[in-house]
Order: sequence, then structure tokens, then C-alpha cells
Amino acid sequence: MEAIFKIEPKEFNEELFQRLKKLFEGKTVTIAISTEMDETDYLMANSANRKHLLENMVQESTVRFTPEKFDKHFEKLVKDS
Repeated sequence: MEAIFKIEPKEFNEELFQRLKKLFEGKTVTIAISTEMDETDYLMANSANRKHLLENMVQESTVRFTPEKFDKHFEKLVKDS
């Protein structure tokens, strides 16, 4: 049997371990703990991807809005969709 649990560290508690003990009673278990990379970390982990992404970011033009202009632009986008 294999089970994968995706949980937050704050959920590590005695109750969790007691449930696991009950679930796997009489069996030997292997516990492996890993974290998931977010998409940005994953893409930036490869040097070729990182270089490509950074070069493209530099080439993008910057658009600046006042809060009022942003609200108007957002309302127009929502209305048009």
C-alpha cells in the first residue's frame, strides 16, 4: 500500500502520527518528506531557463497606473469579457 499526504507543517501533530500508526499497523513504513517547488522556483532552477526568463523580463515594457486608472482599466476588462 502507498499513500501520499500533502499537508502543511502546522498539521504535524500527535493526532496525525496516531492516525498513521493505526492506518499502517503491523507494517513497516518508509517516511519521505519533501517540499514542492513553486512554478517560478522550478523554472529558475535551470540556468538556461533562468537566462531566457530574465532576458524576456528586461524586454517587456513597463505600464504604470494610478490606483484610479487601474480600477477603470480593470472595470473595462471585466465588462468586455
